[in-house]
Amino acid sequence: MSDRASRPAADPHALVVAIDGPSGSGKSSTSRGVAARLGLRYLDTGAMYRAMTWWMLRAGIDVHDAGAVAHRVDEARIESGTDPLGPTITVDGVDVAEAIRGEDVTGSVSPVSAVPEVRARLLQLQRDIIADGVRHGGIVVEGRDIGSVVVPDAPVKVYLTADANARALRRAAEEGGSDVTATEASLLARDKIDSGRAVSPLVMAEGAVHIDTTPYSLVEVVDQVVALVEAVEAPA
Repeated sequence: MSDRASRPAADPHALVVAIDGPSGSGKSSTSRGVAARLGLRYLDTGAMYRAMTWWMLRAGIDVHDAGAVAHRVDEARIESGTDPLGPTITVDGVDVAEAIRGEDVTGSVSPVSAVPEVRARLLQLQRDIIADGVRHGGIVVEGRDIGSVVVPDAPVKVYLTADANARALRRAAEEGGSDVTATEASLLARDKIDSGRAVSPLVMAEGAVHIDTTPYSLVEVVDQVVALVEAVEAPA
C-alpha cells in the first residue's frame, strides 16, 4: 500500500482513523459517529470477516478445516459500502448485512478469521478500500488489527475497551435481549481466540490512544476521537 493510503500526505484532510478493540467496546457506533461527524468514509472490517464466514458456511465448508477454508478463499466476492449513515456488505451481489449477524456466523467467525489466507485476501481488499477512501478525503476504519497491521502508519490510532459486563450488556441489547451472562462468556472466549491467534492478534497498536468507553456515553466517546483527529489536522 502506498503512503497515500495511510497518511495525510499533501492533503491534510485525507487521513485514516484506525479504531481497534474487542467486541462490544463500542467500535462500530463510535466509528460511524466519527465518520459522519467529520464527513469521512467508513469501513467495518469485522463485517468482511463475517461475510467470508457466511460464504464458507453456505458453501458447506468445514470452518474448522483451515486447509479447506484456504482452498476456497478466493471464490467469494465481497463488497463493502463506505457510507457511515448506511454501510452495506454484499457477497456475490447478495445483501448479507443481517445474515452475517446470525448465531451461525457469530459462532464460526473466529476459526475462519484465524486462517492466514483469509487474512491476506481481506487485507488487500481493505487496503484497496482505504486507498479509495483517502482519495475522497479520508476514512474511519474499525477492526481488531487496523492500527497494528492494516494501516500501521495511520495518523490517528485508537484502541477502545470496556468492562466485560458493559460490553455484554451492549451486545445483548444489539441482539434483542440475549442472555447477558452467556453473551459475556461468549465475548471473553472470542477475546481469548483473537488475542492468541498467530496471525494478526488483537493488540493495542504502538502509538494508539487507549479509551475505556465504560463510563462514557457514545457522544462523549465520539467527541474524544474527533478531538484526536482535529489535533492531528491542526496546523503547526
